[in-house]
Amino acid sequence: MKRAMIAASTLALASAAGAQCESKSANSCTRSTEGTTMLASYTEPEMNLVETAVNAGSFNTLVAAVKAAGLVDALSGDKPLTVFAPTDEAFANLPEGTVEKLLKPENKELLKSILLYHVVPGDIRAEQVVDLTAADTAAGQRVPISVIGSNVRVDDANVVKTDILTTNGTIHVIDRVIMPSTKDIVETALEAGSFGTLVAAVKAAGLVEALKAEGPITVFAPTDEAFGKLPEGTIETLLLPENKGKLAEILTYHVVPGRIYADLALEAGEAETLQGSSVTIRIQDGKAMVNDAEIITTDIDTTNGVVHVIDSVILPSE
Repeated sequence: MKRAMIAASTLALASAAGAQCESKSANSCTRSTEGTTMLASYTEPEMNLVETAVNAGSFNTLVAAVKAAGLVDALSGDKPLTVFAPTDEAFANLPEGTVEKLLKPENKELLKSILLYHVVPGDIRAEQVVDLTAADTAAGQRVPISVIGSNVRVDDANVVKTDILTTNGTIHVIDRVIMPSTKDIVETALEAGSFGTLVAAVKAAGLVEALKAEGPITVFAPTDEAFGKLPEGTIETLLLPENKGKLAEILTYHVVPGRIYADLALEAGEAETLQGSSVTIRIQDGKAMVNDAEIITTDIDTTNGVVHVIDSVILPSE
């Protein structure tokens, strides 16, 4: 990307092998790296994020999308932002017709969510990016960040240019358009294929709409195998219409208000559920646990929350 006033900034990256999340904040999970150096030479920027993208000449599709989504003012304000900006070539690599479809007025909200998935609140320079394993985007969902050798990846895109400074933030150029989840919690469970019993229970308890609502919420989701561990006949009994209230109580004990990722959950140590009682979240024998259930998969993002998969059904106290 051409810049009138900002010289190129390059990354010297140390090996990220074995790096772990060592510190957390409200919008990032930090990886410890050594030997990272930054070489930068620039003058004070005079253009904001949108103006810089327009001036570059290689972000025409991105600028058109920003306008179509009604995000020009949001990206031109005073609050510092970091944008992972796909080039025109990146947009051109999407399936044929995708860009044209997204630019239609009826798809404005979908386009907005995709673009905001490329935006992280705060001014995050390259030397900070390489220390992250993830960042919370303006779309609400968390974008994964990885370092492999000298290559930095944001979701499945490569960062090809860094530290384009503007008056209200920083642009890092990426070679692909990255996509947030477009399915809600119920749709995600159905698509997975391993939550058939959970979905049946949610329907029987009349909780489908609650789990499809805007949220956000966090669900500790037992697999079909987890339900299979319950005493024989338990599931069949709970699915009876006369046990709808009891079933709803059990299911809402698996749901916590807010989008709570694993690192934040472990940091908190406990969380109050929609059922009213709290669950305990901890590391035990090297395993992440919620009550007595092991969390076997974490941080499955959805449009209205996050899902953590557990290996047992957890039950509230009588």
